[in-house]
Amino acid sequence: MKKLLLTSALALSFLSLASAAKVYEIVLSSPTKVGNVQLKAGAYRLKIDGGNAVFTEEETSKKFTAPVKVENTDQRFDQTVVNTSVTDGAAKVKDIQLGGSKTKLSFDE
Repeated sequence: MKKLLLTSALALSFLSLASAAKVYEIVLSSPTKVGNVQLKAGAYRLKIDGGNAVFTEEETSKKFTAPVKVENTDQRFDQTVVNTSVTDGAAKVKDIQLGGSKTKLSFDE
């Protein structure tokens, strides 16, 4: 009986931690490419899932997934910042600094 209770408690703890994954809010002011994914302007929720960044469009709840390189830096970021570049008139995300963490997400095509 004790083993069953312990197993149940551990399973519940694991599910609580899994569902507590940090979600970041970002807003794109114009259509922007992230890796190989084209996102339209608007608000998105960003969540890291292994080696992928999952962008959920707030208006439609549609999900977009792009491969990401997660880097830990020495510097803690005060706010979430999306760094972009413009090539041939098209915006492309270079990296995202996640506010409240030392995590930087880098995107390649």
